[in-house]
Amino acid sequence: MEYAIQVEDLTKRFSDTQALAGVDFTVRPGTVLGLLGPNGSGKTTTVRILATLLKADSGRARICGYDVATEAHEVRSLLGVTGQYAAVDEKLTGMHNLVLVGRLLGLSKSAARRRSDELLERFGLTDSAGKLAGSYSGGMRRRLDLAASLVGQPSVLCLDEPTTGLDPRSRSAVWETVRGLVADGLTVLLTTQYLEEADQLADDLVVIDHGKVIAQGTADQLKAKVGGQTVEVRPADPQLLDDTLRLVTEVIGNGAPSVEGGLITAATQDPSVLPALVRRLDDAGIAVTGLALRQASLDEVFLTLTGGSDEEKRTVA
Repeated sequence: MEYAIQVEDLTKRFSDTQALAGVDFTVRPGTVLGLLGPNGSGKTTTVRILATLLKADSGRARICGYDVATEAHEVRSLLGVTGQYAAVDEKLTGMHNLVLVGRLLGLSKSAARRRSDELLERFGLTDSAGKLAGSYSGGMRRRLDLAASLVGQPSVLCLDEPTTGLDPRSRSAVWETVRGLVADGLTVLLTTQYLEEADQLADDLVVIDHGKVIAQGTADQLKAKVGGQTVEVRPADPQLLDDTLRLVTEVIGNGAPSVEGGLITAATQDPSVLPALVRRLDDAGIAVTGLALRQASLDEVFLTLTGGSDEEKRTVA
């Protein structure tokens, strides 16, 4: 199989900081790979190398079979990149933003106009095409930025935290747009801080920390491997919280349950704990307003993998 993206043992150092320490992963054509990690883990450095904006110290990366270091021109013709913040010219209209990109890519004036019309319609911006981009909402700017990255009809799109700062409605609109692009055959590399976003969009996940890949697989695989399942118990009487906690600890048998806002949570690999808890709670006369066994969330998996590390201290992305 020829992968849409292939990364082999990438390393990159900035002064005394090892940003990448041997990163490996592949992305299948027509899929979304979610690249996850704390701030400073190496996500953006990886994207910049793939986009030919930065040279790796060692290792190799390919886009649709082309080497990013030795065949940069071919890579740029196949790759679209959308950064963390919408890079649109607020003093130009939505139409003029896209036509400008088209002309810079070598399209004729008429071809750039046709392509811009197509993208404005696709992204629901036709009615605002003649308005200055500076008057657009955050969600509209992000859609216009996505449209600009597609003017050259790339085969691979790198989305670096594409919904940063957007409200939930605008974020959902961007998600729907990405799903539509992938359905049409586009390959997407998604870096994000929103774990729900990765859960919603990514076919596969790669988690990196301190410049190294520490886990990879589908969301369900990572949840099963790292998080297992989570028991949640909320006693009806807050005064019985300590008694309930002791009971949950005994039934779970290993690990320390956590308590927050009157809710007890505990990780488990054994689905039989739920009926056991029901029996023990009934025997103890403890009524509950909540009792559930659910799969671990991607947030819980992420925190387990990265250990809630000192991400705020890191400066290299």
